[in-house]
Amino acid sequence: MQTPILLRTATAAALLAIVAGCGQPAGSATQPVDASAAIDAAVANPQRSDAERDRDRYRHPAETLAFFGVTPAMQVVEIWPGGGWYSRVLAPLLQSPLIAAHFPATAAPDASERRTAYFARSRAAYAEQSAAPDSLLAGVSLAEFDPSQGLLSVAPGSADALLTFRNVHNWLVGDAEQRAFELFYTALRPGGLLGVVEHRAAAGTSREAMASSGYMTEAYVIELAEAAGFVLEARSEINANPLDGRDHPAGVWTLPPSMRLGEQQRDQYLAIGESDRMTLRFRKPAALDDGGY
Repeated sequence: MQTPILLRTATAAALLAIVAGCGQPAGSATQPVDASAAIDAAVANPQRSDAERDRDRYRHPAETLAFFGVTPAMQVVEIWPGGGWYSRVLAPLLQSPLIAAHFPATAAPDASERRTAYFARSRAAYAEQSAAPDSLLAGVSLAEFDPSQGLLSVAPGSADALLTFRNVHNWLVGDAEQRAFELFYTALRPGGLLGVVEHRAAAGTSREAMASSGYMTEAYVIELAEAAGFVLEARSEINANPLDGRDHPAGVWTLPPSMRLGEQQRDQYLAIGESDRMTLRFRKPAALDDGGY
């Protein structure tokens, strides 16, 4: 077990106290927590590594979560959290355990050997972290998501918010992107929110080019969500990057953090930074009352 990180300053201790207050079970005797302050505290948590903090300038977690309207009292589902970068902000923030809808424990029968192995490694690493008592992921509830199997192991209508970061392009494999949004709609309660951050392609980019580059057009993502029943509530340029020309030899994976080309033009891609991204907030319509309308 790793040695817990010591809090060295009163400021750091105060920040963690706010986050700890957010983590109390629903119904416990705690003072109301200001959502903005709680988000800021979760982002400032000194247990986050320097490498994670370095990504904040590209991913703007405090501004993004505030734009989505995430609050500590919400039941939040994060879709395909990967290594847990956003989870380590979300988990300490929430009163109820974060639900991480990770890769499935059993891959689809037609999944490639490479994809199956990647799913297994990533899920196992995340599960190991969530089982460690001194991890920021401690206590996260692990679920499964795979739209190619029609799978989201979250109770229908149970989530207040469902968030997905840089994932939509992955679901083009197997033509599963529409099914993904349909599963999101089912999992959310009426009035629940869907927050999407995704690499942004130029308008008019073909589906084939989106699949190969990892960049999606904003119009297509909105179309998918609306076809599933969602209403686009707002969009933001929080995660825009005008330096990203979106035309790279290895698609979005040319840029940090992947840097798929290694040392080839490394300084150039580091100077660009992470990808240009759309940030969209959708809402599942609230159920109609019984007034006959």
